[in-house]
Amino acid sequence: MIDALFFGVGLFAVAIGIWRALRARRTGAGRGLAISLIALGLAFCLLADSAQAVESEIYPSLGRLLSNLATMIAAYGISVTVAEIGGVAHRRRRTRLGVLLTALVILTASFFATRGLPTGVGLFDELYRSNPTLIAYIVVYTGYLGFAVGEIAVVSVGAVRAGTGAFRAGMGVLFVGCLFAFAYLAGKIVDLVRNVADAHPVAHVCPGAFATPDCSLAVGFPAISVLLLVVGLTLPALPAAGRSVRDARTRAALRPLHAHVVARYPEVVRLDGAATNSRERLLTVMSEINDGLLLAGVGPQLSPSAAARVLRSGEGPSRDEGEAGLADTAFAAEVARLRAIAQAFRAEPTTGAASPAR
Repeated sequence: MIDALFFGVGLFAVAIGIWRALRARRTGAGRGLAISLIALGLAFCLLADSAQAVESEIYPSLGRLLSNLATMIAAYGISVTVAEIGGVAHRRRRTRLGVLLTALVILTASFFATRGLPTGVGLFDELYRSNPTLIAYIVVYTGYLGFAVGEIAVVSVGAVRAGTGAFRAGMGVLFVGCLFAFAYLAGKIVDLVRNVADAHPVAHVCPGAFATPDCSLAVGFPAISVLLLVVGLTLPALPAAGRSVRDARTRAALRPLHAHVVARYPEVVRLDGAATNSRERLLTVMSEINDGLLLAGVGPQLSPSAAARVLRSGEGPSRDEGEAGLADTAFAAEVARLRAIAQAFRAEPTTGAASPAR
């Protein structure tokens, strides 16, 4: 049951991370978030009992260390991403990175300094009292995650107040995920204190993610937190993803017309190839089609069926007077329309005009 939960949540986060990585290749933005989501998914996969059994063959409890390191790296990446979204990425940039590197070094050193680590599932409950290095391990791990989750929570609350639509909903879900993460971290500290104070601590194995309150805090809550973080970071991107799908369908519908126009009037093709996203590619296709229609003499006054007949009338621009006159008329009409817009634009008062940068 727990393996299914961890692998399910982990693979879901990895899948979303890969989707964001592919999207980042097209848009040039979001690579850090993609890496963070993949790291978060791998952290859960590495922590599954069956995965830990394999990893312990290399070094006892290695899966616990690798999972915790991946979780901390993912938390750092998500906190940076949320800070960028909130417009505060410039604040404490070096502090964030310095704290992460320090925590990673201390965590790794304290892990390998501990003797008698268990094989199989990395449960440290019985070892805290006799191994101060593991106490340092847990304190650093929970302290760093608390630091990162706190930053994410503060920025997400500010974004909820200022945002709208899918962005606001996503930041709200992100904040709820932070609350579950805080509960998980609080449970880790309570377990540490209890095991250190107990003269004969016993490793507690959870039969299910929500079998007991302790199991809910240790297993169920982190899984819910990760799900909410992934959903919260995905929601703001859904409108743009939907727009990209609609743009792709529109380009597919325009493809036969575009191919005919480009073959007949190759001079309309844009040679810069600067389009970097779906909307820019669609605008390029529409612009090339409109230029071709103008050269073919297809003006806005023609119905779709009449425009199609003009385009089908020959393999190249006709030189007869009828089509030449039609093309000249459409071109002149378009020139007149643009000149009228330009004249009206010049006549408009400039006071209070919107900045072109916005």
